[in-house]
Amino acid sequence: MNRENLNSTSRTDLAALVAMSDKDIDYSDIPPLTDEFFERATLCIPVDQTHNLVQLDPDVQQWFQDQGDQYKTLINSVLRQYIEEKANADRPKPL
Repeated sequence: MNRENLNSTSRTDLAALVAMSDKDIDYSDIPPLTDEFFERATLCIPVDQTHNLVQLDPDVQQWFQDQGDQYKTLINSVLRQYIEEKANADRPKPL
């Protein structure tokens, strides 16, 4: 898939899909996913989304989530404050 494919307009009738129930979907032309498929499959993440892949310890993540809905903003603020403090600490002290 290239960038042109991503920018093309779909001709899919989205309203009809939303209105369709799961039992109305015809899966007969889709081959089953076998163990071989999953052994050969690779996960491809677009470069512009990789910055969201920060692995936090579960307890750390839970603490931030417990602070409220804007926990990702809070994590960013805490990290930014750390960076600024570190940058200030590394500057030479005036005589």
